[in-house]
Amino acid sequence: MKTITFIIGLILTGFLLVKCTKGESAIPEPKAAVKPEPKKESPVKRGEYLVNSIGCDDCHSPKIMGPNGPEVDPTRRLSGHSSAAKLVPVKDKSILKDYALFNMEFTAAVGPWGTSFSANLTPDDTGIGSWTEAQFIKAIREGKYKGLDGGRPLLPPMPWFVYRNLTDEDLKAIFAFLKTLPPVSNVVPAPITPAG
Repeated sequence: MKTITFIIGLILTGFLLVKCTKGESAIPEPKAAVKPEPKKESPVKRGEYLVNSIGCDDCHSPKIMGPNGPEVDPTRRLSGHSSAAKLVPVKDKSILKDYALFNMEFTAAVGPWGTSFSANLTPDDTGIGSWTEAQFIKAIREGKYKGLDGGRPLLPPMPWFVYRNLTDEDLKAIFAFLKTLPPVSNVVPAPITPAG
């Protein structure tokens, strides 16, 4: 029995050697994997991803109290500080030398710069509805209110100096996504100077 197994093994080895000497591989070479072309993500989808990732809702979306604390109000998403919301004045202004204070919705901030209110980013005329893509990019790149030359600077806590590092494609994608949001009519109050 061992002899028969040995003979069969020799025959198979010989067969493989003959195939290899004729230029044929005994072991088939793996076929090159065909990589599918990556799908080009739509600018709106890319913008949605970026808006959801970089914290735009943190300051630009009014909140409602949920079981885990403040949650984005989906009916007013990215509509900025509500014109109807009233802030309690800070009586002891000396605290502002060491702290910045936020309202309960995180849409208004008080600090040494005064009081700032988050902008309406929806495509309503009270938000970015009449903005051009170039204005949006300028606002983020240069920290200019409404992306206008000669406009006032964007105030804290808006981290435009961080977001200006995004690529033009990313900023265009964010703008494209913001333009797809439901428009929310909300005139955001003007900032208040430290003396105000």
